[in-house]
Amino acid sequence: MASLSIIIPVYNGALSLPKLVEELSSVLPTLANAYEVIFVEDDGKDNSWEVIQELAAEYSWIRGIKHMRNFGQHNALLQGIRNARYERIVTMDDDLQHPPSEIHKLLDKMDEGFDVVYGRPQQEQHGLFRDMASQITKLALQGAMGVDIARNVSAFRAFRTDLRQAFASYESPFVSIDVLLTWATTRFAAVSVRHESRAYGVSNYTLRKLIIHALNMMTGFSIIPLQIASLVGFSMLIFGVLVMIYVVGRLLFEASVPGFPFLASIITIFAGAQLFALGIIGEYLARMHIRIMGKPTSIVRETVGTIGEGEQSQ
Repeated sequence: MASLSIIIPVYNGALSLPKLVEELSSVLPTLANAYEVIFVEDDGKDNSWEVIQELAAEYSWIRGIKHMRNFGQHNALLQGIRNARYERIVTMDDDLQHPPSEIHKLLDKMDEGFDVVYGRPQQEQHGLFRDMASQITKLALQGAMGVDIARNVSAFRAFRTDLRQAFASYESPFVSIDVLLTWATTRFAAVSVRHESRAYGVSNYTLRKLIIHALNMMTGFSIIPLQIASLVGFSMLIFGVLVMIYVVGRLLFEASVPGFPFLASIITIFAGAQLFALGIIGEYLARMHIRIMGKPTSIVRETVGTIGEGEQSQ
């Protein structure tokens, strides 16, 4: 059996962590000959870090990392990935929606020669707006990952640790683990897994946060928005030429061209198209500016347990 690192980002998950560790303790010995669980506490508002410290004192295979401030789920995952010690990595949520008993399905599929395997929920357990936001996120991923793979993206994933070499130097504050994995491989797969209802609390992902995450992926990892802006600009150019031909043609036969409201509408359309293109370009310039400033992906406040031999992100 291959060795295994479990990466779990934690945000206000104090109530669910003991139960999650209890389930992992019974499952992990059947999956790997060596294993570890790395909790990355993303500066939540409850006592999750104290719970992690207690669990690390009880179980030698538990390690904890606490962020200086809230950096986001994917940034927390990247921190854990860079500290993983073993051959394979599994990422999962801290809310018990990803059953540890389903991990073997991901690993079995990986044994067929795949580098990344997603656990596709048999049935989503989110509300209407959360499901809508998830679909928006997957649409944003399609440009970078391909349509088929993006449809199966899930926070419950397994992949080979060596893939992190492809993004070892990545330091932008805008992180998408799924896009970064495409930098290393094209061998993706998905399997259906059981998806439980949330046992404690409510989701920390609001519709607004998911839409912002989707927009960040579109402008941070894809040039599709720029291509759309170019297409809109070219379309407006063609439209403008046709309007000019119409106006010149009318001038040849009439003393004046009627329809001031029509011309005013045309000017408004062109102004809107220009502002739309400038807005997209501004988003890319803002990301370049932040990248040049060297804003970190994440910063660690403290750790518990023996942190892995992987690169420590700063």
